[in-house]
Amino acid sequence: MLFSVSHFISSLQPSASSLLWTIYLAPLVAAAIILLITRSNKPAAAILAIGAALITCAGSWILFFQKTNITIPGFAWINFGETLTISIGMMVDPLTRTMLVVVTTIATLVFIYSIGYMRHEEGFARFFAGLAFFLFSMLGIVLANNFIMMFISWELVGFSSYLLIMHYFEKPAAADAGNQAFIVNRIGDFGFLLGILLLWLSVGSLSFNTITASLPSFTNNPTLLAVSLILIFCGTIGKSAQLPLHVWLPNSMEGPTPVSSLLHAATMVAAGVYMLARIFPLLHGSPIASTVIMWIGASTALAAALMATQQNDFKRVLAYSTISQLGYMVTAVGVAPSAGIPMFHLFTHAFFKCLLFLTAGSVMISMHHELDIWKMGGLRKRMPLTFVTFLCGMLALAGCPFFSGSFSKDLIMKCAFEQHPAIFWMLVSAAGLTAFYITRVAVVAFFGTPRTEHARTALESPLVMTLPLLLLAIPAIFAGYPFIEKLFIAPLGTMSLVQEVPAYVEKLFIAFFFLGTAASFLLYRNAAKDPLVIPFLANRLYIDNVYAWCVQHIQGGFSNACSFFDRWVINGLCVQGSASLVWTLGFVLRFLQVGSLQVYSIFLGAGVIGMILLLLKIH
Repeated sequence: MLFSVSHFISSLQPSASSLLWTIYLAPLVAAAIILLITRSNKPAAAILAIGAALITCAGSWILFFQKTNITIPGFAWINFGETLTISIGMMVDPLTRTMLVVVTTIATLVFIYSIGYMRHEEGFARFFAGLAFFLFSMLGIVLANNFIMMFISWELVGFSSYLLIMHYFEKPAAADAGNQAFIVNRIGDFGFLLGILLLWLSVGSLSFNTITASLPSFTNNPTLLAVSLILIFCGTIGKSAQLPLHVWLPNSMEGPTPVSSLLHAATMVAAGVYMLARIFPLLHGSPIASTVIMWIGASTALAAALMATQQNDFKRVLAYSTISQLGYMVTAVGVAPSAGIPMFHLFTHAFFKCLLFLTAGSVMISMHHELDIWKMGGLRKRMPLTFVTFLCGMLALAGCPFFSGSFSKDLIMKCAFEQHPAIFWMLVSAAGLTAFYITRVAVVAFFGTPRTEHARTALESPLVMTLPLLLLAIPAIFAGYPFIEKLFIAPLGTMSLVQEVPAYVEKLFIAFFFLGTAASFLLYRNAAKDPLVIPFLANRLYIDNVYAWCVQHIQGGFSNACSFFDRWVINGLCVQGSASLVWTLGFVLRFLQVGSLQVYSIFLGAGVIGMILLLLKIH
């Protein structure tokens, strides 16, 4: 069956160039039409955005089954002759094909789901235009064949996410969240740009293929390579919310839930991991950079899992979960022998995390936008489809055997076991905590008795919302199975490079899953309020407080000093002072211009006498 579908799709042979440009530009065209023509027509806006997503999705699957590597130089954007030429070009290789399928498939389902979620919301057309532009920006990252095109699209993703996160811009929290996401990402992107410039100075090219082929030239200068890659990794720290720039991601939950799903599953936050996979040969050739990446990823995985255990907001639990799972992927970049291993977890995570966020949105709509899990309870009876699909996503996230997440996550922990014991135990501990906090959400929100009137009267979401949930539940279960892994992930790097680990290691993974799940169930099954409150974790390790203190005292103090210098030195002494001095001199000298010849004669005589006396004194 799979062969016949593959044969049928591969028989569709449009021009590679036209197909790629269609995939890339369709969402941009849809966004422009929505904003310029159909702004007041809700059905037309939704149809245009979903139609563009369907076009990109169909084109991506055609490319995937054609299995042809393509490079399109495109056109020269900046041309300084032999010194520097920057082109807007595209490439398709196994990494591109897999990422395209993930991004466009999930985007299409989220777009469809958004019809039901946003049906009563203001800014309906603006929202779908933003989604389409966001998809266009992400496709630019996936298709780019050089660092500059990737960086331009990288910034467009940041801008479009800013617009979507603050969709409810009249709400102060949403406006602040959008600003924070934009500013924090610019910090990481500054390092990213410096790294790109260093590589260009070293290699003389910004093309991924040329840079990768130039790896032997760094043999005599490994420090330069390490510094360049660590600076580039700063882009991932910002975009993929790694410590210490993770703070923007939980606050981005102020945006509509479909935005959260799209950001967390397969687009913005996944872009950082995809970028690292794109330059994996360089990273693999730099032990220093790999070590830095490995430790930051593992620390993020564990810290975010700890913070998630104390969150009561449904979506914020999932947000910290995303940060933790991204930590697994980043760690895999540092410890794995091939790019296929971090991409494998990105692949499985995209489906079950999208599913979890969309189930959260389903609950949110039924609960009249209430997100506190302690105001829910008993929802499995009121919302059976949402509950079953949430259960599929939950088990995949927790690493339950036979669910997709267990295959990819366990593979990363096996690589960590081979490379570094401390990293291995950090990841295993994070896995146990993951099972704990996601079971906590399930038990508190879906089991027990309703705690509020909204929970008692909750209803299942409409078909336009539940159908994407059911479709996503399928890959949430099966996306990690060998026949799927062979089709989508094996071309990125063989998994056989991972060495065999002792049998007790795999049993340890299963034990931690059951330990976390059982502990959470026993602790929360009859709880009316949280029986386990740890202030240090509930306050997110006080990292946000540290940032707030730094902004208030360090940045605030520096700003006050600059203001004082500007007011009293620049403006007061230099500008106003010089102006006052000139005015005073003019005011005094004007008394010398009295218009009387007698007075001028006296001044002249006095001047002559003064000159004579001065000359006599000198001699």
